[in-house]
Amino acid sequence: MKKIPHSTEREKIVAEALSPVATELRLIDAADLVSLLRYERWGNISDLVASAAELYFLPGTVRFGTGGDYRLDWDSKPEIVLDLEIKPEGVTIYAQLSLADLQAGVEINHINFHRPSTDPDDDTAFLARSLIDARFVVTNGEGRSA
Repeated sequence: MKKIPHSTEREKIVAEALSPVATELRLIDAADLVSLLRYERWGNISDLVASAAELYFLPGTVRFGTGGDYRLDWDSKPEIVLDLEIKPEGVTIYAQLSLADLQAGVEINHINFHRPSTDPDDDTAFLARSLIDARFVVTNGEGRSA
């Protein structure tokens, strides 16, 4: 995605929202994820992402986007990259979730506001609200209760 002034802030919002999902996915052995990616077991990866996401988001909010990659060299720790489609109410986000040994990161490839505002700050605030509203569990007093 071509970076705009609001890209960094939006990526931070999405990364914070997906943090618990990334934590769940990092519990899976990296070798297993690499083998699933290498042999294009998209359905298996989709099930793993759905299982991790269903603990924190309403059904269908976070889905595997049928793609991914891995970095695995002799001199470094593995890094897994999964394509995600994130669809809280009113927004569709196509992003890549990077999973490494001690951290995770998010890069937004495309974001589509179903009813965009003329003010990018309003869109960014809407993104934050819609991700909070899509939460399944209470986190810091926000989101839906289980």
